[in-house]
Order: sequence, then structure tokens, then C-alpha cells
Amino acid sequence: MTIPTSLLPAVELETGPSPTRAVLWLHGLGADGHDFVPIVDELALPSTLSIRFVFPHAPMRPVSINRGMVMRAWHDYDMIDPNVGVQENLESLRSSQRAIEALIDRETERGIKPENVVLAGFSQGGALALHTGLRHSERLAGILALSGYLPAPRTLAAEAHRANFATPVFMAHGRLDSVVPLVLAATSKQQLLESGYAVDWHEYPMAHTVCREEIDDISRWLNRVLE
Repeated sequence: MTIPTSLLPAVELETGPSPTRAVLWLHGLGADGHDFVPIVDELALPSTLSIRFVFPHAPMRPVSINRGMVMRAWHDYDMIDPNVGVQENLESLRSSQRAIEALIDRETERGIKPENVVLAGFSQGGALALHTGLRHSERLAGILALSGYLPAPRTLAAEAHRANFATPVFMAHGRLDSVVPLVLAATSKQQLLESGYAVDWHEYPMAHTVCREEIDDISRWLNRVLE
């Protein structure tokens, strides 16, 4: 199933009739919306939760960190140094932010309130989930960022919306990640904690991927925020 072409194209999967909850799951750099579809079965969520999973496809764009190669990407960026951070193209980042907010609005039109929507993502998708979720003007059920980081950290204080100040945030990262270094994610986590956000932080002995223990932790967290 796909959503209207006026919005980002996406893969959709519903775990039951007339969904009352939604999870918008954003893929990583160079992947597409199909990448995380198999995780729905692996999460083994209870049948009592009728959830619409939406897996949008990022636009095609040149990406500086990959020498301008055109691929699916939520925004253009380049790495400066793991200890300094990432240099994002803010115009493309904010364009994708608006596109994700349009998908949240679409769920509202379909009868699912923002307070029952989780914004999730992996890698660059996790970065966009944090960026968009913390700035969204209506409270969300939760924000899930896997192997990602907080983009545009210097603008958060001015742009964050109080509606999601108390929203649960799940961050998970591999200690062996060489794509998005652990130090970058840990710095993001620390900034969020110091800003007063409730961050549920997890580390795993893995690289830039997802492991079984992590999936089990995600399942328990989703059960809690979507109950």
C-alpha cells in the first residue's frame, strides 16, 4: 500500500483493523522505506495494539559525505569530526522536517491523534526523528532514535516546542559503530539530558546495525508508550 503522491511515498503495514496508533519509521542514508518493514513481525507486539506502520522513502539528493553521489537521503551533510559533530545542510533538513510533519498530519486526518504517534528512525532517519519530534507543535507518543544523533544541536533551544518536552525518547547505539560514532550519539544524549528531556539510553556490543536485544527493548518501550 502507498500513500498519496502529494506526500512522501511510503510503505504501509497495519497490524490490525482500524488502527488507533501509528509509528512513522524513517530509514537510513541510501536505504528506502522497505528496509525496516521486517522489524514489525520481529517486534512481536500484542494483537490488542492495532498499529499503522508507515515507512516513507526519503527523496533522492546528492550527499556531500559520499562525494556528491545521488541517493535517498533525508538531508545533505558532511562529517567534520566525531568529537565536533556533523555539518548539516539546514535547508534540506528542514524540508524533510516539513515532509514528516505532513505525514503526522495525515495520520490525524485518518483518525490517529499525534499523542498516539511514535516518530522512529535509524541512523540519518533517527537524526530526523529527533530533529522533527522535539520541534513538533503537538505532543507525540514517543521518539525513537536508533544509531543516530541530534542534528543542528545549536538551534534546539530556540526551536524546540514545549509540547514534546516530556515526550519519552528512546536512544540506542552500538559501541562498535564506525558510521555514526558512539561519541557523537552520547554527546547528543548528554545535551538532551541537560536540557531536561527524558532519554532512555541503551548501548549494545554491535556495529551500525540492529541486534536482537535491541529489538526486544524497542518492543517493551513501544508497548509502554502506545498502551
